[in-house]
Amino acid sequence: MKRYAPLIALLLCVSLLGLPLLAADKAKAETKTVKTPGLELAALATQVTGIAISPMLGVSAVGAYQWIQASTPEEKAALPWFANPSFWALGILAVGAVAAKDAFGATLPPGWKKPLDILETIENKASGLVAAGAVVPSLVTLGSKLIMSSSGLAETVSLPVTGLAMLPVATFDTSWLLSVLMVPLSVAVFAVVWLLSHAINVLILLSPWGAIDAALKALRTSVLGLVTATAWIDPVVGATLSVIIILLAWLMAGWAFRLMTFGSMFCWDFFTVRRKRFKLLADGNKVFTGDKIEGVPQRTYGRLHQAADGALTLKFRPWLVLPQREVAVPREGLVVGRGVFYSEVLGHDAKTDQNHTLLLLPPRYLGHEEMFARTYHISGTCEIGLRRAWSWIREALGFGAKKPAAQPA
Repeated sequence: MKRYAPLIALLLCVSLLGLPLLAADKAKAETKTVKTPGLELAALATQVTGIAISPMLGVSAVGAYQWIQASTPEEKAALPWFANPSFWALGILAVGAVAAKDAFGATLPPGWKKPLDILETIENKASGLVAAGAVVPSLVTLGSKLIMSSSGLAETVSLPVTGLAMLPVATFDTSWLLSVLMVPLSVAVFAVVWLLSHAINVLILLSPWGAIDAALKALRTSVLGLVTATAWIDPVVGATLSVIIILLAWLMAGWAFRLMTFGSMFCWDFFTVRRKRFKLLADGNKVFTGDKIEGVPQRTYGRLHQAADGALTLKFRPWLVLPQREVAVPREGLVVGRGVFYSEVLGHDAKTDQNHTLLLLPPRYLGHEEMFARTYHISGTCEIGLRRAWSWIREALGFGAKKPAAQPA
């Protein structure tokens, strides 16, 4: 049942997105609801939040809705580019292909669908940039005009001038002023929510099991469907739920930003085959924290430095631009773990007497683990994750490397 969870969630979300479309003809026949600035603002907040959760699905759904709402060829011709059927139909097909990949990928061996997950992560970045740069400003500009018109203010403000004679009336458009104020705020809200949503794609990159991937995708699609359904039932309730999501995304922005940074380097190293032309530096190599080190959060990006006495130090900049900080890295019991997609530096926890992930090495380090260990005077390497599981299978089937016979004393 878990393998079909993404498809079920996608069908539910598409159904919820289609409810306004099915009710469009009925709404036209009935008396039009009086629009107020508050309702227009609530609808705009819901649209921005929904697109941020899933840019490709959100933009395609909004474009399809606007195209169906347009009743005349002139109105359809005046619609923005993302309301063109050739765009939103292709977008919906792409979302369906991703859902099918997640549904059937849950039955594949661990790691087999990882290249497709990386492609989806890149698509999410690209669609997010397009939505933030073009779609959201377009929606906000249109929403500003609707808010101005529904507030009882005309699109132009008249300035009568009185005196000895009646001078011509001066008019000017004021909707642009509201757009100037709302567009930066809307883009910022979109960026914060998108960061949290994009973190799910990076978590899927780190997860070796398809069932976990399906659960994460189903959660995100369900949230999008809930936002859409509540907004259709009551715009105020939908906007309230959107505000809750925005606040949650703001509180988790640091965690999501670190995941995005790691995912960006992961995708770059994978598709450019960075490991084949990568050369390890004598000092100051790029790493990510795999666990908290003296209060420094997980997946913090920085450079690993080694002093003359062998002490290790991680130097990093919070949010990549703030003043540089540094923290000491414990080197007791360090060992480099060789993985299939990325490697790790394992540390030893004396309290639990177990190894734990201390540092994460980007995919560019694959094949360079021995050199990394020698550079930082680490005792050695070992196999972890899927590579360790594959070694165990080979040894269990009798295909492992033969151990050298013990030499007589």
